[in-house]
Amino acid sequence: MLDANLTQQLKTYLVNIRQPIELVASLGDDAKSGELERLLNDIAALSDDISVIRKDDARKPSFMIRRAGTDIGVRFAGLPMGHEFTSLVLALLQVGGHPSRAAQELIDQVKDLDGDYEFETYFSLSCQNCPDVVQALNLMAVLNPRIKHVAIDGALFKDEVDSRKVMAVPTVFLNGEPFGQGRMELGQIVAKIDSGAEARAAEKIKTKDAFDVLVVGGGPAGAAAAIYAARKGIRVGVAAERFGGQVLDTMAIENFISVPHTEGPKLAAHLEQHVKDYDVDVMNLQRAEKLIPAPTAGGLHEVRLANGASLKARTVILSTGARWRQMGVPGEDEYRNRGVAYCPHCDGPLFKGKRVAVIGGGNSGVEAAIDLAGIVAHVTLIEYDSDLRADAVLQRKLATLPNVKVITSALTTEVQGDGEKVSGLVYKDRNHGTSHEIALEGIFVQIGLVPNTEWLKDSVALSNRGEIEIDARGETSQRGIFAAGDATTVPYKQIVIAMGTGSTAALSAFDYLIRLPAEELVEAAA
Repeated sequence: MLDANLTQQLKTYLVNIRQPIELVASLGDDAKSGELERLLNDIAALSDDISVIRKDDARKPSFMIRRAGTDIGVRFAGLPMGHEFTSLVLALLQVGGHPSRAAQELIDQVKDLDGDYEFETYFSLSCQNCPDVVQALNLMAVLNPRIKHVAIDGALFKDEVDSRKVMAVPTVFLNGEPFGQGRMELGQIVAKIDSGAEARAAEKIKTKDAFDVLVVGGGPAGAAAAIYAARKGIRVGVAAERFGGQVLDTMAIENFISVPHTEGPKLAAHLEQHVKDYDVDVMNLQRAEKLIPAPTAGGLHEVRLANGASLKARTVILSTGARWRQMGVPGEDEYRNRGVAYCPHCDGPLFKGKRVAVIGGGNSGVEAAIDLAGIVAHVTLIEYDSDLRADAVLQRKLATLPNVKVITSALTTEVQGDGEKVSGLVYKDRNHGTSHEIALEGIFVQIGLVPNTEWLKDSVALSNRGEIEIDARGETSQRGIFAAGDATTVPYKQIVIAMGTGSTAALSAFDYLIRLPAEELVEAAA
C-alpha cells in the first residue's frame, strides 16, 4: 500500500510516538478490506510501538487508532489516503502522545468541554476541505475522553450517504443529528458547541489598544499586507473571518510564480505561519460588520465585529476577498448541499455514476466539467455566452470527452427538486427564447466571484459591481483607509496579484502614517 517515499516519510514521523498504540481493525472479505489490512500491517512494521489487532465493528472496512490500555482514540471508516493521509499521520502521532501545535488556549477549551459528543464526518478522498474538519475532530477526541469521532469515506459507504442524504462533503453529524457542512477549523467547531466562547472572545478583543495598521481579511492580500506592515516595526493586527480566505477552497495552484504546483490549504497554512513569524496580533474567526472612518486625518478608524466588540486603528487595510457567485434562481438556496454544489473536487465523488450539470464556461467551469467527466455518468456544461471563455487548451481537452455536452447561449432559470434533492434544471435558449428541462442529480455552479463588501456600502466608495474603488497606491475614498485583493477594482483576480496589492497597501499605509503631522498623532493617541 505504501510506496517507498511514503514509507520513509511515515517512518520518520513515527519516531515521535511516545505511548504504544493499537490499530484495531474491522475487516470484511472485500477488496478494500484487503487493502486496509495491508496498509495497517505496513504501518505497524515501521514502529515497535504499533500493533494490529482485530475486532469487528458495524462498519467494514474500518479501524480505530487507540492508545494502548485506554479508551482514547479515533476511528476511520475506509482508507485515509489522498488528502486524508495527513489526517492519518496526525492521528497516529496524537493518539501516540505527540503534542498538538494547536494554541494552548484552544486545547484547554476542548479539555474543559462538558458533555458527551459523538461526531461522524463524511469525507471524500479528493476533498481539500475535509482534512481540516477530520483533523480538528480527531484532536478533540484525543484531548477529551468524552468526545468520540469517526471519519467515513462516503464513496465506500454509499448506503449511509444515501440514507442520511449526504450530498456535500465534509458533512458532520453530532450525536446522530446534522451538525455542519463545509470547511470548519478547530476554533469554529469549539465555538459552535461552547456557548460562552464568542462572549469571551469579544471581551478579550475589547481590551486591545489601537493598532497602527489593522488588516481586515486573512487571504493572500491580507497576509502580504500584514507582513509588509509588521516589517516596519509598527503595531499590526489582522481580523479575519477565516485565515486563508478563498484560497482554502482552491484545489490546484499552478501559476504561483516559482512554485510549479501547490494546493490551496497548503498555501494558506504557509501564509498563516509566515504572518505569525512576525509580531502580528492575529484574530481569527472574526467577522467585520461595520467600518466607521475617523472624523479627522490622523484619527482612529473603528471596525465593529459581529460579536459586539470593536477594533480601532490609525490606518485600515480592507482585504475581505470574494466568494462564489450564485445563480440567484428559484430552487438554488433550497437545494444547496442537496444537489447544488460549488466545489466539484470536494463533492464530485458523491455523484459517481449520476448525471450532473456545470454552470459556467470559463476556466473554472471547464476544469470542473473535465474533472467530473471521469467520475459521473454525464456532464452538461451550460454557458450564458455564445462561446466558451476558457483557455483553448482546456476547451480542446473538453472536446475529447464523450460524456460531456456543451450548451451555449443558455440562461439557467430554475433548479428543480423533489423536496429532498435536485432532480433537474430549467434553462432558456437565449437565441430562440424557448425553455428546456434537463433531468439530473447535481448542479455545480462556477460563474465567478462576488466581493465581500456589503458591510462597506456606507463607508467607502464602491463600484457598480460592489468592488472597493482604489487608486494606484491602494487608497480608498477615505484617507487612511486602504484596500487590496479580490474585493477591489484591481483587474485580474489572481493570488499573485492579490499579494502584490496587499504589499502596496501596507507600504502606502506606512507612508501615510509617517507623513501625519506630529500634533495629529498626539491627538489620535489621546
